[in-house]
Amino acid sequence: MIEITQASKSHASDIANLIMTAMTDECCLYFCGEGYGLDDFRRMMTGLVERKDSQYSYQNTLVAVDNGKVVGVSVSYDGGKLHELRKAFLAAAKAQIGKDHTGMDDETQAGELYLDSLAVLPEYRRRGIAKRLLMATKQRADEMGLPVVGLLVDKGNPGGEALYASVGFRYVNDSLWGGHPMKHLVL
Repeated sequence: MIEITQASKSHASDIANLIMTAMTDECCLYFCGEGYGLDDFRRMMTGLVERKDSQYSYQNTLVAVDNGKVVGVSVSYDGGKLHELRKAFLAAAKAQIGKDHTGMDDETQAGELYLDSLAVLPEYRRRGIAKRLLMATKQRADEMGLPVVGLLVDKGNPGGEALYASVGFRYVNDSLWGGHPMKHLVL
């Protein structure tokens, strides 16, 4: 049976890999400086997941676990803390993937639990795991006193958009992030 639970630091490598799955290789490479690749990005992300002061922290992550194996993740944080939490990413990107992202657009704002990354291993998809992670994320927002869960979905990802709509997410506005046109949705 698959259990949805709070992540631990020991899950860092699995969480980083699933965040990269959610981002896509193209997007990960977009964030890398010249001469850096996916392995460099993965090392950086694993380090960020291990930290407590990062938007990607294991403390901000719910995991779907099947017999000890992490098969899905939901990484979310208070949108009002974006700038504080992003400092770790900005410093790590400069030092480890050779790129300065200090001018990066905001993908969230105060008043929402921002769902940064949602991913399920390919062999575990179509089993309702993503929906369970989404509902657990909504429960987390309620517990934190945040009125909505917000996310960005790539306009080229109609399957993802359909998943979000199936649990009640609704369109708010258009956005651009990571070089991709996106839709901002809330639940």
